[in-house]
Amino acid sequence: MLKVGDKLPAGSLNEFIEIEGNGCSLGPNAFDIEKATAGKKVAVFALPGAYTPTCSAQHVPGYVAQAAALQAAGVDEIWCVSVNDAFVMGAWGRDQHTGGKVRMMADGSADFTKATGLTLDLTARGMGVRSQRYSMLVVDGVVKSLNIEGPGKFEVSDAATMLAQAQALLS
Repeated sequence: MLKVGDKLPAGSLNEFIEIEGNGCSLGPNAFDIEKATAGKKVAVFALPGAYTPTCSAQHVPGYVAQAAALQAAGVDEIWCVSVNDAFVMGAWGRDQHTGGKVRMMADGSADFTKATGLTLDLTARGMGVRSQRYSMLVVDGVVKSLNIEGPGKFEVSDAATMLAQAQALLS
């Protein structure tokens, strides 16, 4: 399982791009994790699924609301990672008003999630393998803080906790 001090696993995540530019075409674009985090401070939070109750009512809105404060603390980007396809993540991002604040990164086949060791088996609930709920602060591809939630909990991966960690670790 991923831990503080580890480098993020190699691979890619996909993001639905609505405006063509910066070398990105419309629609899903793959981003190499190592290249996308190189030289950056990234607040990453992962959750079990798009449009699910806690994720939609608390987790994503918290990071959207705290985006400016996180950037002021030194965070370059905020990523929301979920085992969903890029089309779903793009639509959910529109619904949650994440544009310019939180990048909605799709891990459609759970490759990244499996590589981190932070999977959650929701097969019995008809959802398959998903991601555990967690957050981490990543600096130049290395995990500097990692907050993994207990089953069914939402206590340590929230935006306020990440903001406090960013202020302590990046200032």
